[in-house]
Amino acid sequence: MTRLKEFNLPDLGEGLTEGEILKWLVHEGDTITLNQPIVEVETAKAAVEIPAKWAGKVTRIFHPEGSMVEVGQPIIAIDTDPGAGDLPAPSAASLAAVEVAGDAPVEPGLIGGPAPGGRTAVLVGYGPRTAVAKRRPRASGSAPVQEPAAVPQEPTPPPKPAPAPVAVARPNGAVLAKPPVRKLARDLGVDLVGIVGTGPNGSISRDDVLSAQSAPAAVTAARPARAAGEREERIPVKGVRKLTAENMVASAFTAPHVTEFLTVDVTRSMKALERLKANRDWRDVRVSPLLMVAKAALVALRRHPVVNSTWAGDEIVVKHYVNLGIAAATQRGLIVPNIKDAQDLSTRELADALNALVGTAREGKTPPADMTGGTFTITSVGVFGVDTGTPILPPGEAAILCFGAVREQPWVHKGKVKVRQVTTLGLSFDHRIIDGELGSKFLRDLGAFLEDPEAALLAWS
Repeated sequence: MTRLKEFNLPDLGEGLTEGEILKWLVHEGDTITLNQPIVEVETAKAAVEIPAKWAGKVTRIFHPEGSMVEVGQPIIAIDTDPGAGDLPAPSAASLAAVEVAGDAPVEPGLIGGPAPGGRTAVLVGYGPRTAVAKRRPRASGSAPVQEPAAVPQEPTPPPKPAPAPVAVARPNGAVLAKPPVRKLARDLGVDLVGIVGTGPNGSISRDDVLSAQSAPAAVTAARPARAAGEREERIPVKGVRKLTAENMVASAFTAPHVTEFLTVDVTRSMKALERLKANRDWRDVRVSPLLMVAKAALVALRRHPVVNSTWAGDEIVVKHYVNLGIAAATQRGLIVPNIKDAQDLSTRELADALNALVGTAREGKTPPADMTGGTFTITSVGVFGVDTGTPILPPGEAAILCFGAVREQPWVHKGKVKVRQVTTLGLSFDHRIIDGELGSKFLRDLGAFLEDPEAALLAWS
């Protein structure tokens, strides 16, 4: 069993196909332990730390920070027995590896390398390599290899002129290029879309990218930062932001949205929060108006369970559990982690869960599992000083609540105009599941809880 092990980028969940290397937590030459975090990777779901699969010494890091790596590609090599001395010299089989132009060597039997019977191992749709194979340089100190005797050759006919490259149509505008070629294009700011590939089956090669770089029309300025004097800035859409955009478009053009609004006097809720803060058992807990809104939503969902459901085509799936999503703005874009089985939590447990969720999201450490399976979502725009909005449904959910800023406003209270604390709620819902009557009753009950939480809990429990 070999000491040198290559750790491939794992599938981090939900069938993701690639990830971006955000930060290496180790360096070549470092000695690491089992399960030690070695790299931070961002996928379309979240940024996660990947632990070491083996203990040992880091001998090679394959991709620098900022690289996009496909799932299954090696990212780091680890010597699992560094105390045993220097690594052994390459074997004869590895010395016979096939060198692929512009890419890493491909060993016999692997995809792109020689296979038994003189065949070439290929991926479906890529075809065998047509270029002549060449041997890798030998390790220093090895014996020279006797070259075969020259065999008389027939006169070589003049080469036929190469056919002009032909653009190959790809589904959904996809381009055919290997990961190293894609990385080169990103580094040079070259857009692969529109380049005519000269490789096998129309694939784009390194030379194609370099040629496109020299042609100004083929270059796309895709720098994340604006250089001095530039009038435009182009920000790549990737990771969490890309997935959010895809989900929002899918939701907006799939579910028929309806939004209703309700302005509520929340003075009593704010006073209830102040009493909680003064309570001895709550002094170390961060309490915000979001806690009251989350509690109100859970109570209203218990009274109107169909709001907590999913459209499944020929049926409506009503869920008797609430995975409460909280939209959070992070440096990497909008994410919506959720609190599993929030309906079973006490008010104190709900407060702790909200604080933990928000803190993890701000640190960029939310795991993918916490962003799947949501059933009802709250988005708070009040923290930005905004009164309310018309939120778009997360895919698979029937309703989403928008919580606006709490402001002191003149309000008619007990027949007199007084200064009260007021907010506006916005409820968007899927009209295939929730009609106007159900949506209105749900929003009414939610508002009634916030107007007088103690009375609502006594009346509805």
